[in-house]
Amino acid sequence: MSGRPEILFPLFADLETLEGIGPKTARLLEQIEIAAPRDLLFSLPYSVVDRRRRDTVKGADVPATVTVEVTIGAHRPARNKGGAYRVHVEDAETDFQLVFFHARGRYLEGQLPVGSRRVVSGKLELFDGMLQMVHPDHMLPVEQAGEIPEFEPVYHLTQGVTQKTMAKAVGSTLNRAPELAEWADPEQIRSESWPSWHEAVQQAHAPQGSDDLAPHAAARARLAYDELLAHQLTLALARQRERKARGIVSEGNGRLRGKVLAGLPYRPTGAQQRAMEEIAADMARPERMNRLLQGDVGAGKTLVAFMALLVAVEAGGQGVMMAPTGILAQQHLEGLKPMAEDAGVVVELLTGRDKGRERRAKLEALARGDIHILVGTHAVFQADVEFRDLRLAVIDEQHRFGVQQRLELAQKGVAADVLVMTATPIPRSLALAQYGDMDVSILDEKPPGRKPIKTAIVGTDRLDEVINHLRKAVAEGRQCYWVCPLVDESEVSDLIAAEERFKRLRAVLGDGVVGLVHGQMPVADKDAAMAAFQAGETQVLVATTVIEVGVNVPNATIMVIERAEIFGLAQLHQLRGRVGRGEAASTCLLMYQAPMTEGGRRRLELLRETEDGFRIAETDLEMRGAGDMIGTAQSGLPKFRVADLERQAGLMAVAQSDARALLMADPDLTSDRGQAARVLLWLMRQDQAIRLISVG
Repeated sequence: MSGRPEILFPLFADLETLEGIGPKTARLLEQIEIAAPRDLLFSLPYSVVDRRRRDTVKGADVPATVTVEVTIGAHRPARNKGGAYRVHVEDAETDFQLVFFHARGRYLEGQLPVGSRRVVSGKLELFDGMLQMVHPDHMLPVEQAGEIPEFEPVYHLTQGVTQKTMAKAVGSTLNRAPELAEWADPEQIRSESWPSWHEAVQQAHAPQGSDDLAPHAAARARLAYDELLAHQLTLALARQRERKARGIVSEGNGRLRGKVLAGLPYRPTGAQQRAMEEIAADMARPERMNRLLQGDVGAGKTLVAFMALLVAVEAGGQGVMMAPTGILAQQHLEGLKPMAEDAGVVVELLTGRDKGRERRAKLEALARGDIHILVGTHAVFQADVEFRDLRLAVIDEQHRFGVQQRLELAQKGVAADVLVMTATPIPRSLALAQYGDMDVSILDEKPPGRKPIKTAIVGTDRLDEVINHLRKAVAEGRQCYWVCPLVDESEVSDLIAAEERFKRLRAVLGDGVVGLVHGQMPVADKDAAMAAFQAGETQVLVATTVIEVGVNVPNATIMVIERAEIFGLAQLHQLRGRVGRGEAASTCLLMYQAPMTEGGRRRLELLRETEDGFRIAETDLEMRGAGDMIGTAQSGLPKFRVADLERQAGLMAVAQSDARALLMADPDLTSDRGQAARVLLWLMRQDQAIRLISVG
């Protein structure tokens, strides 16, 4: 597997080897990420022009592109410089004009001699009651008219590159596209009636109408599948490699877990029960666990994670739970403490704040095994932190913990099982794209006792009413979050917005009642403001969105979100999930400023209708697209050229199971289909996967 297979060389040659492309055009194409002929193959046309010939333009539904045979009549040169040069033409039933600006009369007389027959193709429009075609795209003698394709593909261009140049370069690439051995599952190809890869590329660039441009058209679906399969093979290879890394068998006897379950005021939901069983079964296997625990706000992930940590302890080992910030680590600790007491296990906190003697004492206890479960920030990965017997790492996924970081964790020589928790319900197709190397457990039921949150939509013009409502609630001892929007990119104005609101609420509600948290504050001040609110010393917390991350204040029952229409759905859902954590009924007020965009209105109405994070996420994906949804830059989400994650979510799941099945049957990709799959990985520039095979 030393290098790129020879059969692909023509597709990875210089762009300048293609017909019609010189150094200048090659540089221009690189700006739209076309660096080799192969990239042209996957830059599919986004539209198609129907150039089928007709006898007459009479009755054409103008403006329209028409192709028609005409007899050339009189030329009427422009009266003034830059004016219109007109040529009168007649087809079988009617006449119209060809119009040229900045025309060279001599040239046009040569191209369109009076009395000759020509096939012209271009956009026909009605201007001052006269049909005219301005600058036809094609004007050819009848015997050459076969060069005009019946259906002409239209490509995305960059400045300085024309459709003609693009079409020529694509044609030249298609001529050298090799026939490749089949890497897809034969059954899949049969059931979908897909063409081979070679046929699919040819067809995708020769659409015979707009149906051929749809994502479900056979040629396009086939190419999208190839792209997804290459991506899923890469993830499956990473997964196979992680699994090869010998894990530790951790089997618990259920003693500690039983104590905790007995102490719970309710029974775990079916989803929690299922997730606990999946995790325990994974931990008992010799391969390393690499599982994602995905649950909506308040679906009870903490209990499931703690049960997993107890399996590690029952098996005689230790567990660690990592959070992205000190505040969250502190919170996890508080959440686990009562359960830990029921089980009689020792839980301790380690963050960057632990210094000197106290830190040393904790490290010694950890190395002796006196601390069963360590909760902390990434500080737990520092060189001097040694466990006696680490079996499980639970990572609270607020910081994007991509495939790369997961591989690094493995390289730390930590053979421990890994459980990543995320509170963001991700639609299945995106979860597969982002976490395709992991196994997934989903918590899609709310534990008993979680009360629904009443959600209302209110205009900014009713601000005084809202503040009055708040004053009553505060008098009854209730707590409230008041979220100010990040208005624009400059943090100064956000700060002003939050401070203005803070001052106004303080004036109405009184001193000492209202706290403030925003992005510009020093961390210590932020922590202090949060702590005061958590302890109930302040009753209203005015905040920019920094609070969406995990804070738990059961007494907070009101969430006011200003300018809610400019927030994303997922963010609004996360923010709303900060209330409704205690006994009392909770409310969320979404305040908007009129006029609202159609999208803004749809988002707010959806939130009013449902608290189901997965349904919200699916809609979010439809409305915003995959890249926006997780911020493409840091999402670790690959850029697909053909595949469309919103419309082809189902294909992603098929590609994942095919990739896994292929590697199960042929882990080293040495069979015929395995060899074909290697070619696919090279074709799709999956360098990471290629490294994994050549090393493994």
